[in-house]
Amino acid sequence: MSGRPLVSFSGVDMCLSSLRTCHSYIDTGMDIATNVALDLVENHNDLEEINTVEKVMLEYAAMSRKLSHYVQAVEDTVNQIKQDKPEIVPDLRQLVIQRFKNLESKNCDTDLQTNEKVILFKEQLKQMKAQFGVQPDSEGRPALEQIDEDIAVTQSQMKFICPITQEEMMKPVRNKICGHAYEEKAILEHIWRRDQHNKRVNCPQVGCNREVRKADLVFDEVLKRTIDSRSKQSQSTQ
Repeated sequence: MSGRPLVSFSGVDMCLSSLRTCHSYIDTGMDIATNVALDLVENHNDLEEINTVEKVMLEYAAMSRKLSHYVQAVEDTVNQIKQDKPEIVPDLRQLVIQRFKNLESKNCDTDLQTNEKVILFKEQLKQMKAQFGVQPDSEGRPALEQIDEDIAVTQSQMKFICPITQEEMMKPVRNKICGHAYEEKAILEHIWRRDQHNKRVNCPQVGCNREVRKADLVFDEVLKRTIDSRSKQSQSTQ
């Protein structure tokens, strides 16, 4: 038998699991920051406060990037050791630190702008600013150019009716691929039924043939607020 020492990475796996859980905490913080920014717009607060929240979002994105890099550094290091099966177990900590530094050295500010939640934050913020008459800042929003016209930011253009139920949405979710919105329960049932027959799930919006996947659905906070606001206005006039 070989005298090569047996290496157990069970402790490392547990640590990685904990680190991945931290990602969910960061996501929750970004969701809270998004709601705070939308509240500020809805209540016509100072733009400077809104911009401060946007800076917080970028800080969260930086934390998420750093955490992802560290997890990747650990995984790459462990996989390399398992592949090489060295006679002498190397210093795992030093190897991870070196890989982590290499990953971090490639950082640039534009990386933060491509964070999925930062993009969604800016989309929703622009919609809310337009809806409540807040003048947008001069910064360009290239990621917003792909938003479907059906979810344009003026209230007159907003879609309140689910294309599946033909009723006003209570919990709208938006397809990131085509931009159309649906009632969450209805679209999930629609996806499930199509999956049962191994059929492609197309967007149920008339005239749209883009694919719908559960992973591409995001809760549309702005549309939800618009529907609620419209409902309150309707009740107050009755």
